[in-house]
Amino acid sequence: MRILIAEDESDLNGIITQKLKSDGYSVDSCFDGEEAMDILSYTDYDAVILDIMMPKADGYAVLQSLRARGKTTPVLFLTARDSVSDRVRGLDSGANDYLVKPFSFEELSARLRAMLRASFGHAANVLSLADLTLDCASHVVRRGQDEIALSRKEYELLEYLMHNQGIVLSREKIEDHIWNFDYEGGTNVVDVYISYLRKKIDGGARQKLIHTVRGKGYVMREADGT
Repeated sequence: MRILIAEDESDLNGIITQKLKSDGYSVDSCFDGEEAMDILSYTDYDAVILDIMMPKADGYAVLQSLRARGKTTPVLFLTARDSVSDRVRGLDSGANDYLVKPFSFEELSARLRAMLRASFGHAANVLSLADLTLDCASHVVRRGQDEIALSRKEYELLEYLMHNQGIVLSREKIEDHIWNFDYEGGTNVVDVYISYLRKKIDGGARQKLIHTVRGKGYVMREADGT
């Protein structure tokens, strides 16, 4: 999942960024509201973490701009304000959740997982397809009884495919959601990582779960199709 963090406190921004990267997210970050609005105008994210009090434009303005473009991207507000009226304003303005500083990073991770589950229509942290399971909290992946070891990017790609079961995803869409602005690799990176995943997920299994749709991209489903 690709996440945008807009937080003007540089130390906190960096800590959150590193924490979420260690949790398996692809993360971009910025430090003021105008930059956040600019990034969100041309890049789609799976979730956004917004500080309310930022220079140039506050979190409310960023959220209003996002919603005005018809984007339903889940948004978590971060703020030092903890009054009931502040929380109500944040939620009524279109935010999906609200977290008061200081906070635990475990709670931030749990709230982010909950927002993403709701966004993709899942009720639990464990995603499954046939005999494949993926635990979004522990990052444990199993095919049948066998645990499968994945690299961070392999896990991110599999989680994105599992969240979008039955939906054909283009190479461009996959790359946009899994790799952030810092990526400087080759143009065939998606094909390379799909190949890695196939060897680990489908290599020894009779039932293949990762399928190529010629000219369109890739899809996870139980049966192959055209």
